[in-house]
Amino acid sequence: MEGVNNIKDFESRLLELEKRVCGEMGSRNKQVKCVDSLMKIQTALGSTANKRERVKILHKKIEDLIKYLDPNFTEHITVPDTMKLELILAEDEFLLSQAALLEQVSSLMPVLDSSYIKAVPEHATKLQRLSHIHVTQQDKSEALSAEVKKQLEDYNKMMLLLSKQFSQWDETLRQLEEAKQVKPVD
Repeated sequence: MEGVNNIKDFESRLLELEKRVCGEMGSRNKQVKCVDSLMKIQTALGSTANKRERVKILHKKIEDLIKYLDPNFTEHITVPDTMKLELILAEDEFLLSQAALLEQVSSLMPVLDSSYIKAVPEHATKLQRLSHIHVTQQDKSEALSAEVKKQLEDYNKMMLLLSKQFSQWDETLRQLEEAKQVKPVD
């Protein structure tokens, strides 16, 4: 139903446009249709063009004109064959390396055409899920590494403090032992 309304709306807009462009046809009260007018003009131009021999020749020469206007055509005319040969020979190593790479790709085509490669789009969701899991686990491992580093720092501080405490006790014990040995026996 909506499509019919759209077509009717379009037709009414087209009629209004034709009225504005062509106006009314006077006493006959017949409206000029734009499409009919354009078809008459095209037919007249076509018949005129077919009658004129020069126009026919021009239509045949359009392809040549397009070819002559192409920038590559001027390069084709201005660059002699010997220079083209020198350019190719200068790029010899590059061309050989590209040919070797192309042969390598063609030898690997069975691998690229394998069912495993063709099934990649089917596994994209699984890969995305695994990638998400990997990122999550990587974040957890970084957090765990930070926690382990903090605990190691705490352990090292504790060992340093215990070491200092044992050193102080050792010094105190040494001083007490020296004081005990220094006293003369009576």
